[in-house]
Amino acid sequence: MSAAPTVFRQSFLHGTRADLSPGDLLVTGRASNYREERPLNWVYFTATLDTAAWGAELAVGDGAPRIYLVEPTGDAFDDPNVTDKRFPGNPTLSYRTQQPVRVLGEVVGWTGHDAAVIDQRRSDLARLRAEGQDVIID
Repeated sequence: MSAAPTVFRQSFLHGTRADLSPGDLLVTGRASNYREERPLNWVYFTATLDTAAWGAELAVGDGAPRIYLVEPTGDAFDDPNVTDKRFPGNPTLSYRTQQPVRVLGEVVGWTGHDAAVIDQRRSDLARLRAEGQDVIID
């Protein structure tokens, strides 16, 4: 008796404050999660819950931090904003694509970072912005 083949598929996540529904598409040309005044040429996503949580917690806007299970519809590439620039390799499993990314569902029950840690990260980002060093390689 042979075992049935098992297919494993990588799961991807997107952290934001946007209220999205299954089937919604994340597309280029929309405001960044971090700088509303600048539309981006890429859609970003990750394969780690921690990185998605940072994305949700640091995103601008009034909505609640949310994490969505997503699937890219086209080719994806390592995110150069973290890959080899800040960390050797791609330990955050961060990617980007210029094709739409489809929302499959919302991740519920995730635990975020401590409020003091988030405040410190926001302070660090504000300092970088004030110094003109908050560059997004787009």
